[in-house]
Amino acid sequence: MSKAVHCSGVTKYYGELPAVDGVSLDVDEGEIFGMIGPNGAGKTTLMECIEGMRTRDSGAVEVFGLDPQQHPREVRERTGLQLQSAALPRYIKTGEALELFSSFYTDPVPWRSLLSRLGLEHKANSYVEKLSGGQRQRVFIALALVNDPGLVFLDELTTGLDPQVRLAIWDVIRDIRDRGTTVFLTTHFMAEAENLCDRVAIVDHGRIVAVDTVGNLISSIGEERSLHFMLDGTPPLERLEAVPGVTRVERSGGHVIVYGTDAQFPHGVLGALSEVGLWAQDLRTEQPNLEDVFLSLTGREMREEVAQ
Repeated sequence: MSKAVHCSGVTKYYGELPAVDGVSLDVDEGEIFGMIGPNGAGKTTLMECIEGMRTRDSGAVEVFGLDPQQHPREVRERTGLQLQSAALPRYIKTGEALELFSSFYTDPVPWRSLLSRLGLEHKANSYVEKLSGGQRQRVFIALALVNDPGLVFLDELTTGLDPQVRLAIWDVIRDIRDRGTTVFLTTHFMAEAENLCDRVAIVDHGRIVAVDTVGNLISSIGEERSLHFMLDGTPPLERLEAVPGVTRVERSGGHVIVYGTDAQFPHGVLGALSEVGLWAQDLRTEQPNLEDVFLSLTGREMREEVAQ
């Protein structure tokens, strides 16, 4: 598969502090690639080195085979940026902003078609600052797509948005990928990375500590799954403990929790109950998620932001 991004041994120092410490990674064309990590882990700095907005101290970066420091114009023509902190002039309308950004590129797409695609067709004459939070974010996405990029960078796109708007933005991101544009995003929301990303890199202290599909990352920590249910009768503890994949059984009154590492053990548990004439009520399962992986690899302590 062709690579949209290739990094090898990338470093970036702030004084003596390595904000990016020898990072190597590849982003495949056509995927949604996510980076997650604690505050100050180096996510934004690494993204800015890849974009060419920040000069790396060492290592190699290629975007569609081009070094963004040596070929900044060519890379910018093929990439779109949505920055973590971005602002437009106070009295600028949506259409005026898109017209301005279109002038930066040699072959921009018709910006009115972008507004229609993003559900903003009636906001061309509205001041950007008067739009809702979700509408403003869609404007910034439109600005990042105005040059029809092969790769778009989205840095903390949904921070500060309410859950309903966040879900709508997720649909927009999927649509961007489905139309052939590679998406490289950072996020603090584990559910966002889990639902959107084809692959995820976990960054800590300027290093990539893991990169894989969400499913493989979750499987890698080997944490137990659990099956919770209520029983009117006495649970057959020995029978449940003998079910393949079950590691332990806990009981508190009528509430029973069965733990296991095999994804199929809940079926065996229900079968064992059925054999003795018992039926589970209020049944639910719990399993490890990306947040468990994140905490397992980076710890639980609060982090301070890196001063830049």
